[in-house]
Amino acid sequence: MGYWLVQEGTSVVQIDEAGGKLGGRIVWLKEPNYPSGSDQGPAGQPKVDAHNPDAAKRDRKLLGLPIVWGLSPPDAKGVCDGGQVYDPRNGKTYSGTITMAGQDRLELRGYILVSLIGRSSTWTRVDPGKYGLKP
Repeated sequence: MGYWLVQEGTSVVQIDEAGGKLGGRIVWLKEPNYPSGSDQGPAGQPKVDAHNPDAAKRDRKLLGLPIVWGLSPPDAKGVCDGGQVYDPRNGKTYSGTITMAGQDRLELRGYILVSLIGRSSTWTRVDPGKYGLKP
């Protein structure tokens, strides 16, 4: 649990527990609004979940968007599994796991069917105050 900077450095995700499962939502974006000249949205407006396959959800703001849910708490090896990972860049939802790679690093893996076929991303724990967030 805590605040995690994604590998690309473009967002911070807060992971917490609710109902015995772990989930995460975007709480900080490096660029929360569309820049001038963007073909994805009006300049200065908050970025939205534009690629969601459900047209009714395409106007949801990325800030606050749940992107990880349903993960089990860490087992003895530091693995959280059984969850889902949503990628707002393409609007796809994947099966997912988180593996703790130390106190301040985790590896998020999203995959389809089997974990061998997928993509991993290393996230780094951050101080929420550095990003203007309240713990």
